[in-house]
Amino acid sequence: MKAAFTVLLVVVTIVSFSQHQKQVSAGYLGKTVTVYTTADNTNLRLTQTAKAVFKKLPQPVEGEISVFVDPSRTYQTFLGIGAALTDASAETFAKLPGKKQQEFLQAYYDKEKGIGYSLARTNIHSCDFSSGSYTYVKEGDSKLTSFSVDHDKQFRIPFIKRVIAAAGGKLPLYASPWSPPAFMKTNHEMLHGGKLNQAFAQSWANYFTRFIKAYEKEGIPLWGITVQNEPMATQKWESCIFTAEEERDFLKNFLGPTMRREGLADKKIIVWDHNRDLMFHRANVIFDDPEAAKYAWGWAKNMDVL
Repeated sequence: MKAAFTVLLVVVTIVSFSQHQKQVSAGYLGKTVTVYTTADNTNLRLTQTAKAVFKKLPQPVEGEISVFVDPSRTYQTFLGIGAALTDASAETFAKLPGKKQQEFLQAYYDKEKGIGYSLARTNIHSCDFSSGSYTYVKEGDSKLTSFSVDHDKQFRIPFIKRVIAAAGGKLPLYASPWSPPAFMKTNHEMLHGGKLNQAFAQSWANYFTRFIKAYEKEGIPLWGITVQNEPMATQKWESCIFTAEEERDFLKNFLGPTMRREGLADKKIIVWDHNRDLMFHRANVIFDDPEAAKYAWGWAKNMDVL
């Protein structure tokens, strides 16, 4: 009896799936899609090359490449795709002639005449894509009384404003630190890893909020932040190590509460921001803790936000 029930269940499932596929397919018959092609050793770079029409397909053969999509089943929302707006890109952009600057902006950010980038990332003070190391405070200023983003007003802030305008006036932008200031770290330098000195954890959390407010005062809204770029990488440039437990505790005890207290609860906080090989462990440690998880909007695989 049990075997008969199992067979019947399989038959019903197959019939149901087949009927569902027919309904989905019928809704797309005759619809047209535009084909864009990028190919090596050609001039094709996201170039419109063809139009294709959905039509009934007989039994495919093994030599055909087939992609099966069920549009009735949806999962995560795709926020956008974009690039990093760093000091290096801003300084390079500033050296271009005006005509080339406009050509660049149109090619990358215009939704009709370009590829329409719809997401951006920038750095909180210097990173490995900066022409030199710098912070927004004087060395040792844990109260942040000297905080200023004047350094960024020469290249990066004007560049980001131009990018936002080219994107239609709105572009989700998130920011990431590569390292706290040297005096806040255990190795007393911004380079070569080291860790956040816990005596400065609250000061470092305040630093995030000061950055967000300073940029928004300049007319650049922030969509979110990541806690630390590549938190398990000791680099010869700006870097800082956070174990999973250290990132969790900094988020739940300092950064998350500070963001809420400063009226920035709407800003997304993203954890991990590193390679995919250790992301499962990091996600388990942080999201299994309700007090940390309530502040974490998601986690990032460098360079993706999930």
